[in-house]
Amino acid sequence: LALLVPTLGVLLAVGYQRSREHDPGLTTEAALLLTRLLGALCLRDPALASGLAVTLAILLAARVRLHRFVRTVLSQQELNDALILAAGALVVLPLLPDTYLGPFDAINLRTIWKFALLVMAVGAAGHIALRAVGPRFGLPLAGFASGFISSTAAIGAMGERAAREPALLGPAVTGAVLSSVSTLILMAAVLSAISPEALRSLALPLFCSGAAALAYGALFLVKSMRRTELPETARGAPFQLKTALLLALMVAAILVLAAALNAWLGAGGVLAAALIGGLADTHAAAASVASLTAAGKISGAQAAVPVLAALSANTLSKAVFAWVNGGRQFALQVIPGLLLLVGAAWGGLVLADGLGLR
Repeated sequence: LALLVPTLGVLLAVGYQRSREHDPGLTTEAALLLTRLLGALCLRDPALASGLAVTLAILLAARVRLHRFVRTVLSQQELNDALILAAGALVVLPLLPDTYLGPFDAINLRTIWKFALLVMAVGAAGHIALRAVGPRFGLPLAGFASGFISSTAAIGAMGERAAREPALLGPAVTGAVLSSVSTLILMAAVLSAISPEALRSLALPLFCSGAAALAYGALFLVKSMRRTELPETARGAPFQLKTALLLALMVAAILVLAAALNAWLGAGGVLAAALIGGLADTHAAAASVASLTAAGKISGAQAAVPVLAALSANTLSKAVFAWVNGGRQFALQVIPGLLLLVGAAWGGLVLADGLGLR
C-alpha cells in the first residue's frame, strides 16, 4: 500500500497534466485513488469500507446532476457561504472546548458556536428550499425561510412590501405569520441541541403555538398561492454570517446576565433575563435558558416559563415592527396571529401541567 498509493498518485498527476488543455476534471482520478484506499480499508474494517464504497458509487452515479447544480443553480455567494458553514462545523467546532467558562461559569464556547452554526444551517436550508421551489410560492415561502434567521426582521420586511405594494397584502401577511412558525421550529431545534430536558418541558406548548400560527396563516395562504405576480427568487446570500455571530454574542451576554440574576435572585432572575433578551431575539433567550438547564443550574420544568416569557416579549417587538413598517391594515391582520400564537403557547403549558407532562 505504501508503494502503490504514491505510484498511483504520480501516474494520475502525469495523466491529468497531459490532458489539462481540455479540462478533463478529477472525478476519474479521485475515484481510482479512493477505490484503492477502500480496498486497503477492507482489511481493517470491512463494514465501514462497504458503506463508504456504496456512498462513493452513489456520488459517482449522481455526478452529472451535482455538476449541473453547482454550475447553474448555485451562485458564487452561495458556494462561498456553503464553504464557510462547512468550515465552521468541521474545523472550528471540534477545536472549541466543551466546558463552562467565564463569570458564573455561564459560557460554553462549543454551545454558543453550535447555536451560530444552527442559525446559519437553517437559514441556508430555507434559502435552498426557496431557490428549489421557485417564485411560485412567493412571499409565504420567503417569509417562512426568513423566519429561521429573524422573524422580527421578516415581519418588518413583509410589512414594507405590503405598504409598498398593497396588492400583495395577503401574501405578505401569510409570510409574516409563517415566519413565526419557523421561529418555533428553530427554537425547538435549539432546545434539542442544548438541553433535551428543556425541550421535553416545552414540547406541548411549542406544538400548540405552532399549530395555532399555522392555522391562522392558512387563512391567507390559499389566496396568496393563487396569485401570479409573485416576486422573483433572489440569488443572494443563504445566510448572514454577521447576523449569526451577533446572535451568538447575544447568547453569551444573556448567558452571563441570566446566570448572574439566577445567582442573586434565584429562578426569578432567569425570568427577568429571558424577558429582556426576548425583546431582541427569542432564540438567544431560549438558548441561554436551555444552557442553564444543561449546566444543572435550573431544571427543565423551571425553564419553560422563562422561555415562554421571552417568546411573549419578542411578540411585542414583532407587533411594533408590523405596525411601523406595514401600517395599520397590515398590523391589524398580523397582530391577531401573533397573539394567538402566544396564547396557544401558554395554554399548552397549562395543559402540559394538567397532564403531568412537565
